[in-house]
Amino acid sequence: MRLQKQGRPGSVARGSVRSRIAAEATSRTLRPLTTLIPANRHGVRFSRHLVAGSLALFGPALCGSRVVRVARPVTSGPTPRGEWVRGPGAEREDGVVLYVHGSAYTICSARTHRGITTRLSAKTGLPVFACDYRLAPSHRFPAAADDVRAAYDWLIGEGHEPERIVLAGDSAGGHLAVDLALELIREGRTPPAALVAFSPVLDLTMSLAAARERMRPDPMISAARAARLLDLYIAGHSPATPRLRFSFDGADRFPPTLVQAGAREMLAADAIELARGLESAGASCRLEVWPDQMHVFQALSRVVPEADRALDVAAGFIDEQLEVQRRRAALALVPPAKEA
Repeated sequence: MRLQKQGRPGSVARGSVRSRIAAEATSRTLRPLTTLIPANRHGVRFSRHLVAGSLALFGPALCGSRVVRVARPVTSGPTPRGEWVRGPGAEREDGVVLYVHGSAYTICSARTHRGITTRLSAKTGLPVFACDYRLAPSHRFPAAADDVRAAYDWLIGEGHEPERIVLAGDSAGGHLAVDLALELIREGRTPPAALVAFSPVLDLTMSLAAARERMRPDPMISAARAARLLDLYIAGHSPATPRLRFSFDGADRFPPTLVQAGAREMLAADAIELARGLESAGASCRLEVWPDQMHVFQALSRVVPEADRALDVAAGFIDEQLEVQRRRAALALVPPAKEA
């Protein structure tokens, strides 16, 4: 595990003034509001409109991006749904990013996350397939995980090699991306080239988050409130159920991973624990905790300058890992030297 606290060279690690103002404003507005929204269908419907409007305002899609909706019926299993996203100038065909959105398995969509997916595509030059999965409370565990797997299998069926696929996701989408990678490893299949997780959830009981909140409240939502939303997806399953609570035993083949989290968010605890788990398994993980940043700050491009810088780092990591895979493939094609 390589922990980096991002800040200006030669300075005390602090976030930008804009990010600190945004965090304080959020703690005085959004967090009190979340205590009033019921964790039921009506509350979820209201939250979907609230979050969609907020992300469109504070993290809109890049102008000039191309988006193509996809729904591919299959003979059995869930229908892969989502959208192909190409940011301005993204013309590469030598890889693909499978992006899994977050928001407690209940609220967001591929559309709400175009602020991230269009920028990630533009910065890497790669197409991004943003997966839409069935949402709670109408669809319970393991519907979301099954839909993400269906999207991955569809990409493989379309001719994309595992070594040229990068998994990425935020919050609950980070949990789903990790689950997919672990499932592929357990099945003995070739893992993807890399994984990028923004503010991932790891502990669905929110115990890690609650412990961190006792040090400093999260600006957006309380751990208890987030746990009630997650319960809409878990739906009576034990949090210790495989695919909900991860074991990294035997996961030394887990793809190289970049984890980014904000120091102001409670899920920084989950990000740190994920990095520790991967390190203990012998996998490669780079952990970045960005000072004064909120949950999935990468989506707030109009608000905090760190959003763009963090996505630059993620794009560089993706390019680096795809280049590693390209070199490995090239070496595999070199015939062995003949013995004298």
